[in-house]
Amino acid sequence: MIGDRRSNAVESQVRYDFTQPLEGWETVTGKWGVEDVPGASKGKALVQRATNNDFNVIVAPVGPYTDVDVTVRFKPISGREDASGGIVFRFSDGRYYVIRANALEDNFNLYYYDRGRRQITGARVKAPALGQWHKLHISAEHDHIKGWLNDQPLIDHRDSRFASGRIGLWTKADSITAFDDLVISPIKP
Repeated sequence: MIGDRRSNAVESQVRYDFTQPLEGWETVTGKWGVEDVPGASKGKALVQRATNNDFNVIVAPVGPYTDVDVTVRFKPISGREDASGGIVFRFSDGRYYVIRANALEDNFNLYYYDRGRRQITGARVKAPALGQWHKLHISAEHDHIKGWLNDQPLIDHRDSRFASGRIGLWTKADSITAFDDLVISPIKP
């Protein structure tokens, strides 16, 4: 496991603080590693450094989940083409949803990926600043998907394309991005 994996008030909740080396995570694409990062909750974060892939994805060792609530802090460090961070959810057989924010664009978008990325919906926002920590949050319950950026509710959409899968993290193109405090909470019926 990466960092601290512990149960909290919600049964089966899993938290990663990224203080330990990668173990059990599946790198789909990208160059992911635990590094010292200023402002990380415990001084270390998971950083993606590949700059030559269309998309970079790493998947957590827990799951699959059907209904889930996920939060993560992300810090876009650099990128000329893209400077983004996202949460992958319902990842299965290479297909998934991703909700992402980009420090080079004034939008916050929800996509699905199935041999190609397709936008489902989005919201106009002030681009999250490079070099600063921001918070992503998704909730997926049945076909109802909600997304928040820095605790601001921005996406409320229904899509039944994918029903279950694992949780992961995402960047695009030349984004170098740090991730911290990933919390995965199953939503109980």
